[in-house]
Amino acid sequence: MLITGAQFVAVTAIVKHVGSGIPAPQAAFLRYLLGLVFFIPFLGTIRRAGLDRRSMQLFGLRGTAHAIGVMLWFYAMTQIPIAEVTAMNYLSPVYVTIGAAVFLGERLAARRIAAVCVALLGALIILRPGLREVSSGHLAMLISAVVFAASYLLAKIMADRMPAVVVVGWLSIVVTAVLAPFAVAVWVPPSLEDLAWLFLVAAFATGGHYTMTLAFRAAPIAVTQPVTFLQLVWATALGALVFSEPVDAWVVLGGAVIIGSVSFIAWREAVLKRRAVTPPAMATKV
Repeated sequence: MLITGAQFVAVTAIVKHVGSGIPAPQAAFLRYLLGLVFFIPFLGTIRRAGLDRRSMQLFGLRGTAHAIGVMLWFYAMTQIPIAEVTAMNYLSPVYVTIGAAVFLGERLAARRIAAVCVALLGALIILRPGLREVSSGHLAMLISAVVFAASYLLAKIMADRMPAVVVVGWLSIVVTAVLAPFAVAVWVPPSLEDLAWLFLVAAFATGGHYTMTLAFRAAPIAVTQPVTFLQLVWATALGALVFSEPVDAWVVLGGAVIIGSVSFIAWREAVLKRRAVTPPAMATKV
């Protein structure tokens, strides 16, 4: 999840650099279309996956939800600062964690619940709802958080049943197909430079989805999702150093709260794992 976060922050930086020169639906479509090249070596594996009807329905549902979220996210990136986009993304992990408990039966210990709530509080400190204007970019991010949460929950279900490359490959195929008509409706001729940047977006985003799927297979969502809060620190620093976006005391405070909560839950997971693998003193030595 740490590697996933670094790759997604790189995606954010490149999309911010490209700006609004290409309409959001078209930029999202090109990102996924160009990303299909990374799955050419795995076409045999994807074909041999032997998917049943339910699996295809899940892939279709996830791809449609993800396509809507991607379009809204690309639009928000052209309207509000990187730190705000990243902070509002943290609504999605909260929905994911709650959804995992409700629909997947994952157990939420009190410490995990507290850590997630504290991390969300940090994001709210940065956003300061009620004290600033809510723009179309903010509304886009609010909606995208919900549909991305649905996408991630479906990814968790599929990651337990099939290889990561199949899960990510079908995501790219379905999202490309869903985005195509939206892109055609607003199409403008892209420059070679724009295509090069969007290919780089595709590279980082595809890698991010692959490592995220591996993380979902390795641990429950309640464990993996809080790590994504570290993206806010990286994104805020990136906005300040590269795009000259101001960093105020609220952003620093909110980031510190988030780092504290993530560090606590990571420490607790490490302690519990050590307890599970360390035999008691009287255990039989083998």
